[in-house]
This record gives sequence, structure tokens and C-alpha cells, in this order.
Amino acid sequence: MRQYWRDFESLERWARSEPHRTWWREFLRSSGGTGFWHEAYFMRGGMEAVYDDMVKDTGFLCFAPVQPARGAMFSARGRAQRQGEPGSPAPIAEDQLYS
Repeated sequence: MRQYWRDFESLERWARSEPHRTWWREFLRSSGGTGFWHEAYFMRGGMEAVYDDMVKDTGFLCFAPVQPARGAMFSARGRAQRQGEPGSPAPIAEDQLYS
């Protein structure tokens, strides 16, 4: 599946809305053995990818070094080095997932 978004903010707004927010939070806690990946390419340069429970190297994993999604790298906004909208709820906070 391929999706194109008008801008990062539109994508993020969708990702942080229901029901996606609840689904993603539960998936991160337990994928149930389902592998997931997504890759994002920014028109002004840069790209990022997220992989969870993949059984075989896919996409960037075939050639790029792995950077754990912790700290500033936990959110797509942090990885893309963008400022957040005030009051915008995260799908799940890092401390909720790893505590």
C-alpha cells in the first residue's frame, strides 16, 4: 500500500486521531506476531522508517544502520526534526511503552 499526504502535519493529525491512536498504542505494546513497517520520504529531503517484529530485513534494514526509537528518536516528529503543535496528543508516550 502506498499513501501520499499533503504535508507532515496532516499525516500526524491522522496518526494521532481515533481509532488509529488506540490501535497503534496497543500494537506497540504487543504486536501479536504481526510484522509492521513504514517508510516516509520527505519532499524537502530526508526519510525515515519504522520496523516492528519483522522476521526478515526489509527496506532500509537491508542497507542502513539501525537507530533505536528511544529519546528524541521515539516520535516521527523528533526524527523529522519538526516542532510540534501545542497540545497535540501523542499516540503513546515513551515512558508509557517502556515503563
